[in-house]
Amino acid sequence: MKTLMKRLAVSLLVATVVSTVPTVCAETTNYSNNRYPLVQKPYMELPLGSIRPTGWLREMLERQKSGATSKMDELYPEVMGPRNGWLGGDGDQWERGPYWIDGLLPLAYILDDGELKKKVQPWIEWTLASQREDGYFGPATDYSYEPGLQRDNSADWWPRMVMLKILQQYYSATGDERVIDFMTRYFRYQLATLPSAPLGHWTFWATYREGDNLQAVYWLYNITGDRFLLDLGELLHSQGYDFIRMFGETDLLSRFNTIHCVNLAQGLKEPVVYYQQSHDKAHVDVVKKGLRDLRTYNGQPQGMYGGDEGLHGSMPTQGSELCSAVELMFSLEKMLEITGDIDFADHLERVAFNALPTQVTDDFMCKQYFQQANQAMITRHEHNFYEDYSHGHTDIVYGTLSGYPCCYSNMHQGWPKFVGSLWSATPDRGLAALVYSPCDVTARVADGRTVTISEETTYPVGEDINFRISVDGKKKRPVEFPLYLRVPQWCANPAITVNGKEFSAEQRDGMLVINNTWSDGDVVSLNLPMKVTVSRWHENSAAVERGPLVYALRMEEEWKKKELEGDEARQFGKYFYEVTSPTPWNYAIHASKFRNPAENFTVTVDEEKARAPYFWNLENAPIQIKVKAQRVKEWGLYNEMAGPLPNNHTESRAPEEEITLIPYGCTTLRISEFPVLR
Repeated sequence: MKTLMKRLAVSLLVATVVSTVPTVCAETTNYSNNRYPLVQKPYMELPLGSIRPTGWLREMLERQKSGATSKMDELYPEVMGPRNGWLGGDGDQWERGPYWIDGLLPLAYILDDGELKKKVQPWIEWTLASQREDGYFGPATDYSYEPGLQRDNSADWWPRMVMLKILQQYYSATGDERVIDFMTRYFRYQLATLPSAPLGHWTFWATYREGDNLQAVYWLYNITGDRFLLDLGELLHSQGYDFIRMFGETDLLSRFNTIHCVNLAQGLKEPVVYYQQSHDKAHVDVVKKGLRDLRTYNGQPQGMYGGDEGLHGSMPTQGSELCSAVELMFSLEKMLEITGDIDFADHLERVAFNALPTQVTDDFMCKQYFQQANQAMITRHEHNFYEDYSHGHTDIVYGTLSGYPCCYSNMHQGWPKFVGSLWSATPDRGLAALVYSPCDVTARVADGRTVTISEETTYPVGEDINFRISVDGKKKRPVEFPLYLRVPQWCANPAITVNGKEFSAEQRDGMLVINNTWSDGDVVSLNLPMKVTVSRWHENSAAVERGPLVYALRMEEEWKKKELEGDEARQFGKYFYEVTSPTPWNYAIHASKFRNPAENFTVTVDEEKARAPYFWNLENAPIQIKVKAQRVKEWGLYNEMAGPLPNNHTESRAPEEEITLIPYGCTTLRISEFPVLR
């Protein structure tokens, strides 16, 4: 247990706010900020549906809709069908049903799709109707074991944390006041019950994922102002896993198998969430230290870390779980909103644009449980993973239930929540573009005027982003408000024009601030020059980057479908895909190439492919980078995967060949961490 934080010793009058974005009293803003005594946030989340994806991002969500996200009840009926405990049935009582709805609901409201909303509503209605007089809600009966289902621990705190997130999103989209009374009663139940049945009473998962519960408590406090919620916040923090100590006082991130990879992705935001109540900036700083240590000891270039399922070091063939990717994205989104720290935005884009597209098939029907940064072949075979045997060696194949079914249920939240993080309101009644992708945002600014900003771009492929401003109202009177545009840390010389004329904007905390009176039809153009850079990873290997994208060896793909029957089909799904390639992969790049990347790496952008609705695959990859490399014959396969990386003193007598790199997110097979020749 953690010691309760000394909040009374913290002077609220001198509390440190992480970002210097102007702070305005919550009552004077267009969107609610934190209530006293919580720390004022530099950015406020917009209501669900305010941001509509366009371009490639719209296509990504449409593929979710036509793929598994819209039909999990048909594809996985034994869990997502009417027997699910969150529909009142005697089937699965735990996390998987809520996991699905946590992605389906935002998808439905972002796309404004009536059929998807109808599919969501029974889960909402049953949950609201399930609440007892004492405030408890959800499944309440344990059942005997049945293969493929989680029918016990029905009263566990953890699955309810997922449902709380669902209800927050539902209220944001609909304003259904039943949610407020429902959550108030449940949180009173928690405050009364947690002392005798703490977070770890049923399983340990809730202890590590308490931050999801805590953020929902603060969300409700900002609506109702009920002071008991602050007491509950302190109680939850005291019972949760001590990530502050883990990151700040231990070496656990430098050792193997010290924490489950998804618990880490979810839990690392807890100190930042709690910072809102503690006012202790050290709680933010310790998370940033934790992320630095995670990169040092376990990091991979696509923004993830070796964790299969326990933390497992930085070798580029260690697996990275899909659940970790989508949960890390959500953690980064919440921490960005609370702190305004653009490090979190840069990291979010790295995961979203590199790790996420490649781990799910183009039709959004199959997924990899684990992905590898160096992935020379994808087969059902023994690998160096903790769960090899219990998962039947299916961890990296593309399937449905392959590996373990949690990711098949949880993968749906990644892109919809990413859409919701693209724009935020600011306390000075402006708008901030925190993460870049094509979209339209409609929001209130200034004294409540409504504007729509169309963000037109091929980013993360292209360097240019145009923001076209539309002012609502018959007279379309000009409106004054500040517009904040993030400058990624990889960009040295951003440039802005307003209606074609150069504009010198103030730069503050990594954000360009444009204070202006805007007329209907005004266009702000932002140029973010991208250049080839090199980052260092395991065994001092090199990864090639350009802007927010990591690049990997282009490898031809040969897909083969494998059928399963009987018990294996019940455990791992009826089929999966293996992927192999005739393309040589064991290349190294000489250190001299990295001394002058502009001279040695040739970048070609196919503008037609960049503007295409979907470019996240081998065939449609819109950028190629060519460089000379040499094969290392001693570097071969091990357990049907790329063998251990040769260290950075590797020599090769092989002739130089020109190799082609494409965006990591467009690859299935790849090498992204290259040995360095001397």
